[in-house]
Amino acid sequence: MAIAALTLSAFAHADEFVLQSADLREGEQVPALHLFPACAGGNVSPALEWKNPPEGTRSFAVTVFDPDAPTGNGWWHWALVNLPPDTAALARGAKPPGAMALRNDFGVAGYSGPCPPPGKTHRYEFTVWALKSDKLKLDAKAQAMLGGAMARADALGQATITVKYSRPK
Repeated sequence: MAIAALTLSAFAHADEFVLQSADLREGEQVPALHLFPACAGGNVSPALEWKNPPEGTRSFAVTVFDPDAPTGNGWWHWALVNLPPDTAALARGAKPPGAMALRNDFGVAGYSGPCPPPGKTHRYEFTVWALKSDKLKLDAKAQAMLGGAMARADALGQATITVKYSRPK
């Protein structure tokens, strides 16, 4: 039993690294402004702010992933990589210079908000990744899924806000 108590997370500093948003609340519904247009949304990325990244952070990535999509491997709504290490926030609708937006599962290089099929409630994981590399080696045609995998592999830590959305049947 003592051994289980000593198990360390792969991200030892993750409990110190915090993601906050003036637009999103953990476990709550996604506001209409941030939904995809097909769900009567404004398709505007939310404001995000993070603090206490792990020591040695050399860049950041931000992803939005729906693990409940009926694809068998989720749905990528956003992957923004190569944010400089002095970045601590993204304004609502931000397209920061120097960062690269990857192609999401809608086929767009940028943010595409939640809009699940009618019925089941879906979770949306907004995650900031503190990375040990200056830049992820990706080109502008890269898919968000690849960016998410590379961010996970290069991460010193991560912080997530999980929100939800459902459409009536």
